[in-house]
Amino acid sequence: MIRRMLLAYQAVARTFGVRVAPVFGAWLYGNLRLGVALAMALDPLFFPRLRTTTVRAPVAIVGNPRTGTTFLQRFLVDTGAGAGQQLWRMVYPSLVLQTLLRPFVPFLERVSPARYHTTVAHDTNLLSVEVDDVSVFFRYFDGFFLYGFLLGWHETDFKDDFDPRVRDTSERDFAWLEAVWKRSLVWTGRDRVIAKLFSVGTRTPAFMARFPDAKVLYMARDPLAVIPSTLSLVTGVLDKMFGYWSLPEAVRKRHTERLYAGLVQILQRFHEDWTEGRIDKSRVRVVRFDRMMSDFEGEMTDIAKFLDWQPTDAQWAEIRRVAAEQRTYKSAHTYDLARFGLDEARIRRDCAFVYDTFLTPTSPP
Repeated sequence: MIRRMLLAYQAVARTFGVRVAPVFGAWLYGNLRLGVALAMALDPLFFPRLRTTTVRAPVAIVGNPRTGTTFLQRFLVDTGAGAGQQLWRMVYPSLVLQTLLRPFVPFLERVSPARYHTTVAHDTNLLSVEVDDVSVFFRYFDGFFLYGFLLGWHETDFKDDFDPRVRDTSERDFAWLEAVWKRSLVWTGRDRVIAKLFSVGTRTPAFMARFPDAKVLYMARDPLAVIPSTLSLVTGVLDKMFGYWSLPEAVRKRHTERLYAGLVQILQRFHEDWTEGRIDKSRVRVVRFDRMMSDFEGEMTDIAKFLDWQPTDAQWAEIRRVAAEQRTYKSAHTYDLARFGLDEARIRRDCAFVYDTFLTPTSPP
C-alpha cells in the first residue's frame, strides 16, 4: 500500500503540480485507517448481533460505469429489496464510529470528495448509496478508482497491477466486503445485501465461487453511450479537483487512452467468462438498459422473479410510478466523443463483442 501511495503522489505532483495537499491527505488517511481498525475491533462488543449475522444470497449489480447500475441499485435499496452502503458508511465502516459520527455527517459533507462530482453526470453525497468498490479503495488504497483517478496519470502504466489475471486481490477484497456487508445488515435490519461492483466484471467467476448463493444482475448498455459518458464523468471530477482541461493535450490523451483501454477490458473479461462457460448463467440476469428505460415494470417483474423477491403492493405501486417516469426520461448529461479523441467507428469495432452477444435486436433482454 505504501508503494501505491508513493506512486500516486508522484503522479499527482508531476502531472498537476500538487505537492502539499497529498501529504496532508496521506496523514489523514493513515489516521482514518488506524481509527477504523480499532473501532471495528470493538464492534462485536457493542453490537453482539454482528457475531451471528451472515451474508446470505447477496445481489451484485455488475457492469461498467454509466450502464444504469446506480439507478437500479438505489431503486432496489429505496424500495426495501435489500441493504446498500451509503458513502459515509464505507469511509467509516465501523458500527461504533457510525454511531458516534452520524450527527456530524452534514459537516463531513463539506470536506467530502463527493463534492467534486458533477450533479448532472452523477448525483451523489455522503448519504447516497454508492458503488461498493469505494469501500475497497478506502481500506486498501487500491482498485478501479485508484487507477482511473490517480495512478493512470503516472508516466509508467501500472494497469497490470489492477488486472486480476496478473495480480489477483479477490480473496482480500471479498473478505473485506463480507465484513462491511455484515455491518450494513446489522445497521439497517435488512436480510439481504444489494451491492454495486464494477470490479466484479473482471472476476465474476471468483465472486460467484466466494459467494455460492449470490445472484448477479449484469447491466448491458450501448458502449457508444457508456464509454464517453464515463470519460466525461471522470474528467469532470478531475477538472474540479485539478484543472483537467488546462493540462497539455498529450498528457490528457495518454490518460484517456489508458482509461478507455481499461473500460473496454472490463467488458471483454466478463464477455470471455460468459462465452467460455466460466459463469453459471442460471445465477446471472442480463439487464438491458434500453428495456429498463422503455419497459421498467416488465424488467422489474423479471428481476423480482430472478431474485426470489416478492414486492408488496406498495412496492409494486412504486415500480409502476417509476416506469411511467422512465419512459419520458431524458438525461441532461451531454458529452462529445471528439473531445476525447474517439470516434464511433473505433468504439463499435473495439466493442463489437458486446453488440453481438448482449445487444443484438433478437437477443432476449
